[in-house]
Amino acid sequence: MTKALVFLATGFEEIEAVTIIDVLRRGNIQVTTVGLNSNPVEGAHNVKIVADKSVDEIFAQEFDAIICPGGSPGYKNLRKDSRVIQIIKNAYNQNKLVAAICAAPAVLSDAAILENKNCTIYPGMENELINGGGKPKADNVVVDGKAVTSKGPATALAFSLKLVEILAGKDVAESVSKKVLANIL
Repeated sequence: MTKALVFLATGFEEIEAVTIIDVLRRGNIQVTTVGLNSNPVEGAHNVKIVADKSVDEIFAQEFDAIICPGGSPGYKNLRKDSRVIQIIKNAYNQNKLVAAICAAPAVLSDAAILENKNCTIYPGMENELINGGGKPKADNVVVDGKAVTSKGPATALAFSLKLVEILAGKDVAESVSKKVLANIL
């Protein structure tokens, strides 16, 4: 079974995190939510989620995808955690899928995996991508090799379905899309 890690840092964007987790699980992808510190992890809008594991309890090499929801200060907490940056770098160097939405593509930029890659981020934050050598695009979801980025809360469903398509196949993604009445694939 395909396995995905979804980071949950204090201040994560709830719409993004829950959409990613739910849609990937509907696509038969085994999702493990990973908190950086204490449990439960509180989102940017005071929604609390109990992470499945702590970052210190996982073996990152077991995952096929590493995914970062955005939110503020969630993305800031991800980017300042050296464990997160190293996990992203290692996954990318092992040709695994690395994805981020909203402000979290800045974390991928910090991990130096967006060099010469097409990518997107929350509007107004494009310099975060440029600083890491990325090539900002206006699209809601951008796939460049094993890097997938998206703009923000309203694009979370399209982003999540694209991840399902990449990880489980187009037929699975279309099936999930139909079941949730998305009509966006």
